[in-house]
Amino acid sequence: MLRNTKSIFHHTKIFPQVNSNILCRSVSTTTSSSPFTWHTSTDADKQQYPPEDVFRAGVRHHHICNTAFPIAHNETIRPYRVKRTRDQADIKSTLSGAYGNLDKMMLYVHIPFCNTRCQFCEYTVVDPKVGRVNTTHDSYIRALMDEFRLYDELLDTKKKTLVGFDIGGGTPSMVSNEHIEQVMSAAHRHFNFDPSSMEVSIETTPKIAATDPDKISAYYKMGIRRISMGVQTTDFKQAKKIGRDDANASTDYLFKAVDHIRKAGFKSFNIDLMYGFPVPARTGSAFAQTVRDAISLQPEHVTLYRMRYKGTKMAYLQDQITLKQVNDEELLARQILYENGYHSLTGKNTFSRMVDSSGCSDYLDLRVRKAVPYLGYGLGAQSFSHHTLQYNLGAVTKGLHQYMRSLELGRIPIQDLYHLSREAAIAKMVSVSFYYGGIDMPAFKDCFNISLQDAFPLELKFLEEKGLMKYEGDRFQMTPEGKKHFGGVVAQFYSPAVKNHIINRPGGEKFPEDPIDTIDRKLATLRSSSSELPVIPASPSRPEQAYLSKPTNQQFEFGNVLFGGAW
Repeated sequence: MLRNTKSIFHHTKIFPQVNSNILCRSVSTTTSSSPFTWHTSTDADKQQYPPEDVFRAGVRHHHICNTAFPIAHNETIRPYRVKRTRDQADIKSTLSGAYGNLDKMMLYVHIPFCNTRCQFCEYTVVDPKVGRVNTTHDSYIRALMDEFRLYDELLDTKKKTLVGFDIGGGTPSMVSNEHIEQVMSAAHRHFNFDPSSMEVSIETTPKIAATDPDKISAYYKMGIRRISMGVQTTDFKQAKKIGRDDANASTDYLFKAVDHIRKAGFKSFNIDLMYGFPVPARTGSAFAQTVRDAISLQPEHVTLYRMRYKGTKMAYLQDQITLKQVNDEELLARQILYENGYHSLTGKNTFSRMVDSSGCSDYLDLRVRKAVPYLGYGLGAQSFSHHTLQYNLGAVTKGLHQYMRSLELGRIPIQDLYHLSREAAIAKMVSVSFYYGGIDMPAFKDCFNISLQDAFPLELKFLEEKGLMKYEGDRFQMTPEGKKHFGGVVAQFYSPAVKNHIINRPGGEKFPEDPIDTIDRKLATLRSSSSELPVIPASPSRPEQAYLSKPTNQQFEFGNVLFGGAW
C-alpha cells in the first residue's frame, strides 16, 4: 500500500575524528558520452514518504536496514530485471551499454570454498564436502578463466584499466598458490592491469596463515600487497559454537599467522572482527576483549562487522539482539581503537593506524566513496555500474553446477541482471557509501547528474535538524547520534519502493519511546542548558589525516556483499 505519494526527481566522551574533505585518489569514470541511461522508473519508485516514517521504520528494522541493498528484491527491483534468453541478447546489450564506454573500472574475483561453513556466514560458499576437493578447485578455476575470456570478448576489457582488484570468498587462500597465480595472470591478460599501481587484496584465515607460510609468501611475490585475516572473535568457546574453531582455534594460530604475514613482507594487514552475537547473561559480551586481543597483534587495520542474521544458520536468533547491545559493543570497540591510535570516520567501520591509508583496499575504497563500476567474476559474484546491478549464477543455490554449465556453453553466467531506475541506482550507491558513514557529494553528482541536496531535500533537512548527519567539506557525514540510529539514517536514501516495503513490513524491535521523541528530548536538553551539540575533533595524533587529502518456498532475500561482492 502506497502512502503520501508525491513524485520525486521531477526532472560524555569525545572521540577523535578525521577530516573528511577529500578521500584518497580520484578516479573519473564518467560515461556522459554514452546514450545508455537509467531504466524508466516504476510507479513504486516515483513516490515520496515522510522522512520521519522512513526513519522509524529503519530503526525498527535495524537488522535489515544497513549497507545491503536491495531489500525484498523480488518485490522492489524485479521490474527492472533484464529478460533472459538463450542468446543472451538483452543481457549483452545492457552490459555493453553499462560498461562499454568505461576506460577505468574494478574487478572482484570470488573463490567460494571454505573448510567449514560458519553459522554466521551469509556469503556464497559451496558445500564444504565439495569445496574441500582439489579437483573441484581445478574445475572452478578453469571456469573462471572462461569468464574472464567471455567478458573480454563482449567488453574489450583489455582496453580497460583496473584501478582496484580484490580476491575474496569464501576463503581464497584455501586453493593452491598456482590457482591464485592463474587468477592474477588472467587479470594481466584481459585487463590493463598493473599491480604496483594499486593495493591488490586477498583474504585468509589464521589457520591457513599459521600452517602454510609458503602460501602467504607466494601472494606477496605475485604482487598482492594487502591481506585480510578473518578472526571474528578470540572467545574460542564462542568460535566453536558458531562453527569457526577450525579457523582460529587457539592463540597460537593467531601469533604464528601474524608472524608469517610479516615475514612474507606485508605492510598492509587487516583483521576482521564481528559483534552482535547473542550475549550470555552470566558473562556479558566478550567483544571488547576480542578488540584488545586484535590490537595486540598490531595489524595496520581493524574492521568491525556487525553480525547480519538474514540468510544465515543463526537467523532464528536475530530477535535476541537489541539495538542497544550492538550500539554499546560498537561504541566501546571504537573507543578502544581510538585510544590505541587507530582512526576512522564516524560511521565507518574500518579503522587504520596508518596516516596515509583509509584502511581498505583500493577496490573497496573506490567502490564505497566514488562508486567506481566493477565486475564480479565467480560463483554468485555481484557487479555494479551506475546503471546496472547483477548477480552471477549460484547466488541463491550456492551450488556450482549452473555456473559451470553456463560457461561450458559459452554463456555469461548471470543469474539476474537489473537495468536500474535512477532511484534504485542511487539507493545502491548510497547504501554502500554508508560503509564510510556518509556520502561523497561530488561523486554522487558525477554519478547521477543531480546534487544530493536536489535529490533528497526533505531527507537532508530532517537528518541535519535532528543532529544525525552534518556537512563536512565535500561529504555529508553521520554524527555519533546518527551512528546509533544507522538503520533509520541509511533508509532515508533507499529507493521509494524499498521505503514503502520497510514502512509496511511487520515486526522489528519495539522501543519504550519513539526514537524521534528520544532524539528531540536530547536536543531540547542541550538547548535548554545553552550547550551546543558535541563536536568530535580530529585525533590528537593525526590532526590532518593524509589519506583524506590525497586525490582520489519463501523467496530468498540477499544479504550483505560489501567485502565479498558475492551473495
